Amino acid sequence: MAVIIDAAAYFLHLKAAILRARHSILLVGWDFDARIELDRSGGAPDSVPNRIGSLLDHAVRCNPGLRVYVLRWDLAFLKMPFRGTTPFFLLEWLGGHRLHFHLDRHHPPGGCHHQKIAVIDDAVAFCGGIDVTGGRWDTPAHRDDDPARLWPNGTPHGPWHDVTTAVDGEAARALGDLARDRWFAANGWRPDPPQSDRDCWPEGLKAAFQDVDVAIARTQPAYDGLPEVREIEALYLAAIASARRSIYLESQYFSAHRISEALAQRLAEPDGPEVVIVNPDQAKGWLEEEVMGAGRALLLEKLREADLYGRLRFCTPVTAGGGAIYVHAKVLVVDDTLLRIGSSNINNRSMGVDTECDLAVEVRPEDARASEVRAAILRVRDSLLAEHLGIGCDEFRAALQAAGGSLVRTLDRLARSSGPTLLPFDPPELSEAERELAETHALDPHRPEAMNETFIRALRLLPPVQVAVAAALVAAGAGAIAWCWKRAGRRPKGRIGQ
Repeated sequence: MAVIIDAAAYFLHLKAAILRARHSILLVGWDFDARIELDRSGGAPDSVPNRIGSLLDHAVRCNPGLRVYVLRWDLAFLKMPFRGTTPFFLLEWLGGHRLHFHLDRHHPPGGCHHQKIAVIDDAVAFCGGIDVTGGRWDTPAHRDDDPARLWPNGTPHGPWHDVTTAVDGEAARALGDLARDRWFAANGWRPDPPQSDRDCWPEGLKAAFQDVDVAIARTQPAYDGLPEVREIEALYLAAIASARRSIYLESQYFSAHRISEALAQRLAEPDGPEVVIVNPDQAKGWLEEEVMGAGRALLLEKLREADLYGRLRFCTPVTAGGGAIYVHAKVLVVDDTLLRIGSSNINNRSMGVDTECDLAVEVRPEDARASEVRAAILRVRDSLLAEHLGIGCDEFRAALQAAGGSLVRTLDRLARSSGPTLLPFDPPELSEAERELAETHALDPHRPEAMNETFIRALRLLPPVQVAVAAALVAAGAGAIAWCWKRAGRRPKGRIGQ
């Protein structure tokens, strides 16, 4: 198992794995943009396409036995409705019977397909928080003016922090099964699994863990005959309860009430663990900030009330020039015993409404290689914190040792007033409507059946102008879906091009 920090490295390794594929490539994601350039180092050979869409087309042309399956959430474009028509762009080049692109509609109303999985020949699989779409590419340096950090149309976007994993062996095969199950649920037919073992591990990708068991944790709402699965929530709660010294969290949001309550309980204990949480300074888009930002402000207020012993640090990263770094990673590290990386955010939706997939590695006392796994878990955590603080990992670990192993004292000592660094986060004061929005879990419910009620409640709480904008976005999305169906010819479930 390898841990890949930031999308610049992930895109390179994904490209290398795709070029080694011979049987099947499964891409399952929240979003997918065929125009994304994978290698932005300036050294990509002209003989191999660099955009993901053209690369997949090139791969099947070079390998007659190769099949490609791309599954994308059907409403992802509502996030940025005027960005471009990515799914329709794909339909123009996905014409052969060996290239399959489908929109995933198999979720309850208000739900979201949010897994980010890529499986190559069942020999190597990537799973984490990074979608192959616009706005994701960045390096751990998070330079203020990186010339390669561009949207597909050539305009720049801001710094973006993200994390994913790569696995081989039984873990890769299990993710292949999961991806095929999701494809079947969305489309009614199942891709064939590979019949032989191959080595598709990207050259140059260093494994953080060797010969280790990897767990898969899922969220799946009950829908259309599929049972509810809440493994991710169970893993969060069990991990928080087990912590002895420290809990380190990175997440795009912080609005999951049950997770927050579990953390508050540990902070109130006299000998409980330290808790370090890294979040972006605000959510993308006014509606997300209204909903998720309000939830975060309320829960952070309660966490600070529970923090009787000063063991909580809630931070946001900034660049050398003071620019906000958007945190999209979903990481949990408990002591030196558990590492979890995946697609799930610390919000209620990720616990029971959206489909999610996380991977975890746990140290078990009886494991003969426990000390090696503990060291590897700490290297991942320390490298993430060193990146946020703009220092080398060795410098961070020396400061940690000088602080007696305390993450809180280390952060207090290394944090600076200007970037690159981690700054304390203080949310804006909540209005009465925003507080009610957060307390009632409106638009961020625990289960799909609460969506209609909470949506109506949320509309009552939002200002009239924002309600009008939200309605316009929904109408635009409905129109775009209808156009997509018409463009696709209302094909029955099955292969595009047949």
